[in-house]
Amino acid sequence: MIPDPLRYDLKIIASWIAPESKVLGLGCGEGDLLFWLKKKKNIRERGIEIEESKVIKCIEKGISVLQGDINEEMEDFPDNAFDYAICSQTLQQVYEPSNLIHSMMRVAKMGVVSFPNFGHIKVRVQLAFTGRAPMTRELPYSWHNTPNIRVLSLNDFHKFSDQIGFKILKKAAIKTKPTNRQGKMVNFLPNLFATYGIFLIGKE
Repeated sequence: MIPDPLRYDLKIIASWIAPESKVLGLGCGEGDLLFWLKKKKNIRERGIEIEESKVIKCIEKGISVLQGDINEEMEDFPDNAFDYAICSQTLQQVYEPSNLIHSMMRVAKMGVVSFPNFGHIKVRVQLAFTGRAPMTRELPYSWHNTPNIRVLSLNDFHKFSDQIGFKILKKAAIKTKPTNRQGKMVNFLPNLFATYGIFLIGKE
């Protein structure tokens, strides 16, 4: 049985994944996306997750998962072992994002990357008027206990693609509602009004 509806951002990612493909989920959490793709698109999945409690949830769903650090675990995969490597809302939490992207492009034909947009208007207004590190629904942590060690905007990621050498094949700028189950696409000034960016990337 398929669980509660996917988060809006995961629905978009799922729509980009071809049926019968091989998918690697990096920081896959409790495996909701991989489980949905396995049931609906008959993918062959492998997840990597560092938190034991989330790994257990994946196993309960029947997801093939490894517990460990995504950078270390990816070293064991051969080149082009997967059709897609998905890094959903994890890029801002890794120490060397360029190394992660290069690894994704090595082990998979394409990658999917998503992250909260630090260029969103609420973030800008908070910083401008309070002079303090912003906190929003998408970035809910205080500066001293946040897992997000990097902050980036949609424009930053575009520049990043030019700097380290990968193609942006498809992109979606979105704004989600409080439950994250619903949302909408943002086409007007996305770097200002989108809360999340989602990118399908490929090799140069």
